[in-house]
Amino acid sequence: MPTSPTIRSYLQDDHCFETEATVVAIHENSLALDQTCFHPGGGGQPPDDGFIKLKNRETLEVTSMYTDADDILWHVGKYELPAQHIGEQVLLILNKAKRLMLMRYHTVLHVLNTIALRDYNGWITGVQIHEEYSRIDFKLENFTLALATELEEKVNSVLQKDHRLKAYYISEEEFHRRDDLLRTLEAKPPVRDGQVRVVEIVGFDAQACGGTHVHATQEVGRFAIYKIDNKGRNNKRFYVRLESV
Repeated sequence: MPTSPTIRSYLQDDHCFETEATVVAIHENSLALDQTCFHPGGGGQPPDDGFIKLKNRETLEVTSMYTDADDILWHVGKYELPAQHIGEQVLLILNKAKRLMLMRYHTVLHVLNTIALRDYNGWITGVQIHEEYSRIDFKLENFTLALATELEEKVNSVLQKDHRLKAYYISEEEFHRRDDLLRTLEAKPPVRDGQVRVVEIVGFDAQACGGTHVHATQEVGRFAIYKIDNKGRNNKRFYVRLESV
């Protein structure tokens, strides 16, 4: 079994769509590698899928991911592999189109949740990102349809300004002093080696996040709220879509 956590290449480069890695363990149809560009999912973002090219030119389709208690990332394949592949160098290839869509949606939800909190005291109560649409739930008092229209206009205004994005780490101690980095009252971001990852939309916002994002807000495309559901007295679910860029 692996003795150290998987190196997560996507945390250093959101646009890492291919990388070489070494197989360190195999369990039935799941592989652990020394490093990966595949995001395992979390914070509303689904896991990546794609392919692993083996040394014998065989291609294993990766259908899902999971993280175990030791922070090892496992790539779930369509079939089992023999143990002889342990120690082998392989090539990881992401489903690039899927990752790009998830990055666009994840970025726009940062803009939306910041405006919801700053302007309407709306805290996130749930989120789920998809390739064709996404949904996000807010605790919002005194909600009106006019408020939804305002949110849409304000989000698109930020996107058009083409803010750059960057990610960096701060200590867990600093994170606990920074209430401005939180967008939810319940779920907390992962802490690894005493550090918390922060994603900043330069000139607009910074928040704790372990997901993947675009280089700049203009890459997101135009944003629209197309449906709103009531999920409790003050809980609203927003369904959102992006137009192509």
